[in-house]
Amino acid sequence: MSGFADMTPEFALAALLALAVLVALAGLVWRQHRAPLGQRAHAWRFVLLFVAQPACAVLLYLALLPPWLQGEAGTMLVATAGSQGFAEGVAGDVRVVLPEAAAALDGERVPDLATALRRHPGTRRLHVIGAGLEARDLDAARGLSIEFQPAPLPRGLSGLWLPPRIAAGGDFQVHGRAEGLAGGSAELLDPAGRRVDRASLDAGGGFALAGSARGEGLANFALRLLDAQRKPVEQVELPLRTVAEAAPRILILAGAPNPELKYLRRWALDSGASLHTQIGVGGGMQLGDAPIAINAATLAGYDLAVLDDRSWEALSAAQRAGMVEALRNGLGLVLRVTGPLSESTRGQWRALGLNVDAGRDTATLRLAVDAGADEDAIRARIGPGTADAPHARDEAIPETPQLSRRAVRLESPQTRPLLRDANGVAFAVWRAEGRGRVALWPLTDSFRLALAGRGDLHAQLWNDALAAVARARAGEAPEIDAEARPDQRLSLCGLAAGARVSAPDGSELVLPIDPVSGARRCAGYWPRLAGWHVLHQGERAWPFAVRRGDEAPGLRASALREGTLALAAQPPTRASASDASANAHRGPSWPWFLGWLLLSAALWWFERSRYGRAPAAV
Repeated sequence: MSGFADMTPEFALAALLALAVLVALAGLVWRQHRAPLGQRAHAWRFVLLFVAQPACAVLLYLALLPPWLQGEAGTMLVATAGSQGFAEGVAGDVRVVLPEAAAALDGERVPDLATALRRHPGTRRLHVIGAGLEARDLDAARGLSIEFQPAPLPRGLSGLWLPPRIAAGGDFQVHGRAEGLAGGSAELLDPAGRRVDRASLDAGGGFALAGSARGEGLANFALRLLDAQRKPVEQVELPLRTVAEAAPRILILAGAPNPELKYLRRWALDSGASLHTQIGVGGGMQLGDAPIAINAATLAGYDLAVLDDRSWEALSAAQRAGMVEALRNGLGLVLRVTGPLSESTRGQWRALGLNVDAGRDTATLRLAVDAGADEDAIRARIGPGTADAPHARDEAIPETPQLSRRAVRLESPQTRPLLRDANGVAFAVWRAEGRGRVALWPLTDSFRLALAGRGDLHAQLWNDALAAVARARAGEAPEIDAEARPDQRLSLCGLAAGARVSAPDGSELVLPIDPVSGARRCAGYWPRLAGWHVLHQGERAWPFAVRRGDEAPGLRASALREGTLALAAQPPTRASASDASANAHRGPSWPWFLGWLLLSAALWWFERSRYGRAPAAV
């Protein structure tokens, strides 16, 4: 019984038909043998009846189970959004139209590419026409040979790169690319609609804009594109998230009070840093905060230490060893050169990988500032001032003063530029030392920027130093796709169990983590509404924006194009002989059924006819 149950349908049908043929042939032979010699049929009639029985059985078998046909490598023409139709002369075995394509296009309408491939299993090549494949179709097309004929991008914004988050009070940059706006420009508008920066488009349509986020929270800046005649072409919202970073812990050691130190302390306090200052005044006396022990254990509680050459020389050998140990454990260290260095200091700083040759003379420099920015943008960076010294909107922009620095030779293969002057020459450098970073700062009078009314430039200098050198902090923010649209899959990674997303209408959805994502712990989310959504994990929350479906069509078209181009660049993996045999299918059954029907009818008639019978039998 088990052997009979294990038989395939093909074998069972063949066995049944063979048994029927054997019974029919046995009956035919028995009748021929039992008939008297004078009444037996002619030999040709007997042979014809004998051959016709298995022939009918074979035709019936092929009608019920048609033979397999090998899958062929066909080409499918696929029309996507933005397609103008199938051009004449484009070769293709079948033409399909996806839902995003125009309704007037001729071709087979399908809900998605996977359905089209199931209907046409012999497809091995895709010829995609239009904006590109949607995210739902990328997996279905993976492994096929793809030829992509992209449609032209619409005029306007075609690329946008925003910072995932901005520190409150910090600067940020927006990079983008525009299509079809030769000679045009781009403007950055703050939430109040004031222009804060403007830049001309380069030859490829690229641009970079800078702004400042002064407060914590969610803000909708705007990007405005202008043509060569300065007429607005497109305006796109820029949803930005400003977060309050943990206050950096800064230690300042100085050998004497001076204006540079005064404005350095003011910058640190204005930036919200936790500041500890010790200023030596000679005779063992100190100003500022209470003295602390200078050792690796104490310095582990700080993110950045700023020392001038005099305070460095005042440290004992044990204190300098503790400072170096803390540096190699992650502390950021800025060494200020305020005068000629002693030979011992030069040797100690060379041991840290810093080239400190020369330095007895001073030199002047000008900062590379306000390049390409208009007056409104500069005023926005300067800010409104204070209640005691407000800045009017039409106030003249202060001139950037000339600064001084110690003429130290900074060229070294071990260091990287930290700041450059207007001529592109580095005047401050840094290098990695263990897990920390150390910078050499020869600038001696950056305070003149604040005195000249350009406190924004003074803050920018030290913000850049803090960002480059200070102790790195582990980032725990999840990864969220930047360009999100309603009803389009959004990927979120780095999730914990129980992560949920709240929509603008207040509804919440718990995100199940995809087990295939492994250690990345990703989940898919399909937003229904445009606006700010919030990802919740425990007590922490990360807002992210979902753009309207009809907003910035150039960004959408560019994303489809880049995704399809990336897929087309992958080598095909479904063109092997094994895949072709796996796609084999049974042929049509009607020709075999028609042959069986005609032969059976002819055999039924011939068996009842008198042809080939003996005269006595007739």
